[in-house]
Amino acid sequence: MGSKPKIAFYWCSSCGGCEESVIDLAQDLLSLPEQAKIVFWPAVMDVKYTALDRMADDEIDAVFINGAIRLDHHLEIARLLRRKSRRVIAHGSCAHTGGVVGLGNFHSRRDLLSRSYREISTVNNPDGVLPSDATGPSDGLPGITALCKRVMTLEQAITVDCYIPGCPPVPDQIRKALSAVLKHRPPGKGEVFAEKKSLCDTCPRNDSKPEKIRVGKFKRLYETLWDPERCFLPQEIICLGPATRGGCGARCIHANMPCRGCYGPLENGMDQGSQNLSFLSALIESDDEREMMAAIESIPDAAGLFYRYSLAGSIFGGKPLGEKDG
Repeated sequence: MGSKPKIAFYWCSSCGGCEESVIDLAQDLLSLPEQAKIVFWPAVMDVKYTALDRMADDEIDAVFINGAIRLDHHLEIARLLRRKSRRVIAHGSCAHTGGVVGLGNFHSRRDLLSRSYREISTVNNPDGVLPSDATGPSDGLPGITALCKRVMTLEQAITVDCYIPGCPPVPDQIRKALSAVLKHRPPGKGEVFAEKKSLCDTCPRNDSKPEKIRVGKFKRLYETLWDPERCFLPQEIICLGPATRGGCGARCIHANMPCRGCYGPLENGMDQGSQNLSFLSALIESDDEREMMAAIESIPDAAGLFYRYSLAGSIFGGKPLGEKDG
């Protein structure tokens, strides 16, 4: 029997749900140390970046990196882990497509900092000081890590071998990825540990979806009393299942909530937001321009909805960069 494979986990900019998704492996997680050597996991272990730096290149068999690249520090460690690892697995929506963190690309870095440190009513900052990556004038201490110009997907920062989508991923997909590593059967380049078809294909409400759906006005959940047994779309409630990869087990649908797209674009899909826009536009029943505009305006924050999990990885990426973002 060969030596145990070495694996690592790292957390960039995310809510922590992907770290929790590893804990959701339950009994399988308890047996993991018998099958592999976990050499780096800052959220769980007492580790030092210097120890990681001293490892030989390609010493780690696989690293699971969750979260988007938001800070210079994330970029630095992601590059270091890429050098030290044979395989990099993008773990979760933020690493895969940018996730909710990527919505920051609708704003400049300065606007984000100003909102957080000057405008929030609970902030006490009378001098309007913003965080700076510069060192202090006299104490000689290093400054804090800076925001990257853009939120980036993991693939935009380093070479990624395969992906586990989801916010967060379901345990079965994490098990499949871990199993491939533990059995020394590396997944194929670019493999996505999820289904190839859309969520609609396995949705428990699929049988109630009519062949033709026509919508006059899109409704928010609180605006209507919907039937929990029927497809959301003919009830004029936006569900992004038609343009979202399946594999989540329809968790939101089972909780009587429409899909919001966290498993990312369909196989070979270039831009999830434009796919969402395309299929929803086709549902509007009127040819009258005013009625069509009224239907479109019934969707508050359309860009934020269509690109909720995929803005950073989309074709246009967000707001154009200005001089203050340079």
